Amino acid sequence: MKLLSIETIPGQDFEALGMVKGAVVQTKHFGKDFMAGLKTLVGGEIVGYTEMLNEARQIAVKRMVDEAKAMGADAVVGVRYGSAQMMQGAAEVIAYGTAVRYLKKEGDNA
Repeated sequence: MKLLSIETIPGQDFEALGMVKGAVVQTKHFGKDFMAGLKTLVGGEIVGYTEMLNEARQIAVKRMVDEAKAMGADAVVGVRYGSAQMMQGAAEVIAYGTAVRYLKKEGDNA
């Protein structure tokens, strides 16, 4: 499924089916959270949190795509992400956009 952050698909007409979203609240286990706390003393990237957020984004996008597929969509446009800290070491990530179905052009056989 095509996912685009822009609101249009160049050269493709489509109808909007509705908003779709996927969300997840993700956390790391205590040991990694403790080590991340120590990392704040010296600075630098907290790899455990980067990995957690990347995994959460993947899950949120999959759930959004599953919702779009259930609507019969060919693509999702205007894709956006949001996140919020839910508690220490846990974050909510949401992916959302507009599910669209391609319109056939005259002469299309498909």
